[in-house]
Amino acid sequence: MHGLRRDSTLGRLRLRFLEQTVSSPITLPVLVPTPAHAAASAALSYSSECPLSPGTLVRVPLGARDTLGIVWDGAAQPMAPERLKPIAEVLDGIAPMGQPWRQLVDFAARYYQRSAGEVALAALPPALRALQGAQLARRLKRLDKAAAVARPMLPAAPVPSPEQARALEAIARDTGPFLLFGVTGSGKTEVYLRAAEQCLADADTQAQVLVMVPEINLTPQLEAAFRARFEPWLGPGAVVALHSALTPAQRLQSWLAAHTGRARVLLGTRLAVFASLPRLTLIVVDEEHDASYKQQEGARYSARDLAVMRARLESASGRPCRTVLGSATPSLESWRRSSPEDGGYQRLTMAARIGSGALPRVRVHDMRREPRGTVLAPALVQAMAERIARGEQSLLLLNRRGWAPVLHCPDCGWKSECPHCSAYRVFHRADRSLRCHHCGLGQPVPRACPACGNQDLAPIGRGTERLEELVAQRLTAALPPGHAAPRVLRIDADAARGKDALEQHLARVHGGEVDVIVGTQMVAKGHDFRRITLAAAVDPDGALFSADFRASERLFALLMQAAGRAGRDAARAGGSELWVQTQHPGHPLFAALARHDYPAYAATLLREREAAALPPFTYQALLRADARHLDAALAFLNAARDAALEQLSAVPGAAEVTLCSAVPLAMQRVAGVERAQLLAESPSRAALQRYLAAWQPLLHALRRSDAGKGLLRWLVDVDPLAV
Repeated sequence: MHGLRRDSTLGRLRLRFLEQTVSSPITLPVLVPTPAHAAASAALSYSSECPLSPGTLVRVPLGARDTLGIVWDGAAQPMAPERLKPIAEVLDGIAPMGQPWRQLVDFAARYYQRSAGEVALAALPPALRALQGAQLARRLKRLDKAAAVARPMLPAAPVPSPEQARALEAIARDTGPFLLFGVTGSGKTEVYLRAAEQCLADADTQAQVLVMVPEINLTPQLEAAFRARFEPWLGPGAVVALHSALTPAQRLQSWLAAHTGRARVLLGTRLAVFASLPRLTLIVVDEEHDASYKQQEGARYSARDLAVMRARLESASGRPCRTVLGSATPSLESWRRSSPEDGGYQRLTMAARIGSGALPRVRVHDMRREPRGTVLAPALVQAMAERIARGEQSLLLLNRRGWAPVLHCPDCGWKSECPHCSAYRVFHRADRSLRCHHCGLGQPVPRACPACGNQDLAPIGRGTERLEELVAQRLTAALPPGHAAPRVLRIDADAARGKDALEQHLARVHGGEVDVIVGTQMVAKGHDFRRITLAAAVDPDGALFSADFRASERLFALLMQAAGRAGRDAARAGGSELWVQTQHPGHPLFAALARHDYPAYAATLLREREAAALPPFTYQALLRADARHLDAALAFLNAARDAALEQLSAVPGAAEVTLCSAVPLAMQRVAGVERAQLLAESPSRAALQRYLAAWQPLLHALRRSDAGKGLLRWLVDVDPLAV
């Protein structure tokens, strides 16, 4: 048994039996974490003195170290016996990863042009990768002690509205996938809870449910709702969370609870789509339109799309699994898929708020009528003051952190550019620093202009820090004499950086300790603020004329979500409002927003996209190249384009694929790395996929040739969010 360790008595007995029945080592394919652009991107071959099932977790030598691997499906690559290394250890305390999970990994690797090992090993908790067998046994023992004990107590739930009841009937009756299109406040969360209850009520299946949210800050609220509903019934530990903000130990504990079936409900962010759930029967993707579901590093997958594929693979294995995608402003891709013409998804509509709460009135305020440089319209300040007097809350949305986006010298024109990025460092007055929000570089504010010595440096523009101070000043002046000072709270990534800081801020809001919230998009979606009756977008115009063709879609969704924070309490809903300060009040986006008419605006955008041959009517992929010098990145991309045009014309569907010229990214330099890209697009998803797969060997060869000199890395981004 050369190098093969087992840590349990059962494992040793099983091996002793196998030693008597297996005369020579077996060669097995094992996935290890090799990136797609590496030379070894397929499963590697290792020897084992006993057969191991696909999905078994093992520890294998890779270079000078041992690493975690997964025994995979298929035949191992032939290799000379003297080069074949033995598997070092089998983690037999963990059941093998299931077949639908392995199929999901294979699909994701193929579709997103990555290696299966990179996808599979990135999906496992980091602590598991470094855990030895004995340590794992102790972890599992602790998990056994904390196992949930079911109780004969069905969850208490409010009576569903007629629209909720119809949606639940459809989910129970059909297989989906379902697009739950419900206005903000219509009770989508209650539909998720009841749909989960329908699955979990079958005691024979010990079913599991996966609930996904786009951002970590939305996890605690939803987790609290699921715990309150299901833990009195299924016992403590039945609901667990999985996201990157957990400590390594917490993440491992949640993963093991899900993999062993002890956890019945798993809530998480996009990485949870790869969680091991052996009895998965329902996947919920809340706020399915959110861009955060698209991974932007490593394997650039869409968790929303993989959720639909995972349910399909689970169902094909013999266990029916449904997917529910929920949003008040669905992505155009999902909206089109749920149209009668397409029919890929079943659309379930909930058009009314729970409790007869009215949607807020939209007031589009023409800022051209205000004096130049006005940040807050006097009428908006007065409206907020009136709400403070009534004990209500307001929300101001500005999607820029810091005090000011740029610090500049009015004498010589110097600006606070980042030396490592094609961006400006943001002025943060709280700690008198200039910080780059792309590479993280932070430096103290200079005492004088670095270029000319002028000591009167001035900010340009406004961020949430500056707006927070301005709101407090304006409201203090607007409130009657003797009134208590307005309580203004800023909630953004800076304010929520400390441990539990966000939860503490939200608790203050829910407890009525705040009059006005100033925040970025992180507070504009998903939160159930009962006292807010006014929401306002301070400066949304930047997205109206952006070069990004998705910008207006995102702005409309953000404003609709912001409007949804107002008037959620029916008792206060009558006077709720969404204010939009704009220099372009006649823009069609604001007309549709005033009617809360997502279907009409989506129809307009789809017509524009179809005419311009843009997604969802075409499919795109980016070939990205990073280098220390831009010329090296562009040279690699141009060589890749030339090689593809010369050698891939015989690929089926190649005539349907268009390759554009290589160009620098809009954010060309980040952390000293120059970035360029090349767009490939096709009206056929299948044709584009075949082309990308055939392109991979050429890209590997180019990387090793003169065309790859100076190149740091390359990658393929399928279905990119921005081009």
